[in-house]
Amino acid sequence: MLYALFKYLLFKPVCVLAFHPWVEGQENIPETGGVIIAGNHLSAGDTFLLPAMITRRMTFPAKAELFHQKGFGAVISWFLKAVGQVPMDRSGGRASADGLRPVYEVLENGGVVGIFPEGTRSRDGRLYRGRTGVARLALGARVPVVPVGFFDTQLTRGPFGLPVMRRPGIRIGKPLDFSASFGATEGAVYRQVTDSVMAAIQELTGQEYVAVYSNSARAQLPTPEH
Repeated sequence: MLYALFKYLLFKPVCVLAFHPWVEGQENIPETGGVIIAGNHLSAGDTFLLPAMITRRMTFPAKAELFHQKGFGAVISWFLKAVGQVPMDRSGGRASADGLRPVYEVLENGGVVGIFPEGTRSRDGRLYRGRTGVARLALGARVPVVPVGFFDTQLTRGPFGLPVMRRPGIRIGKPLDFSASFGATEGAVYRQVTDSVMAAIQELTGQEYVAVYSNSARAQLPTPEH
């Protein structure tokens, strides 16, 4: 109920009237059943633009700590819970594996889950190596992956200092069928599936691909002199 209220009375009107986005290929998202939507990540705006513009209800896993905040942060915690978003533990090891359970449940119940395989936003507009969580989810929950390309979703300062996007776009590709590998748990299979997803995203966006993780690339940047 609250998801639809926020979507149709707030987020979608704001996105359409203020940002004038374009969307291609929405018909490629299956009308029913569990599905993962995997895209490049340019801006925090990606996380609300896509759910606002597609027909199906969508869940983006959020950092588990965001669900247990105090003070002003409690408002964010309430909002995430109210619109049905789910926590995902990113601390690593067994905790992260167990933390995927709420995400699996969304998929197993026929829901749509959004994920950014790069793991973080691209600071230079290039597409970085994907992390294998997308493959673990797709093969474990036995669902297809729909690749998505975002364009010009970076937030800039607009009138009155409000964040705006300049004619952002979303291009949605055809579903990727990995049913031949459903149930696989080998790391090599996870990597192959993940690389296939990233190749499909790159085909949609035309971005330069960098075969390293985004955070590794940042660590290699020279430290600014003071």
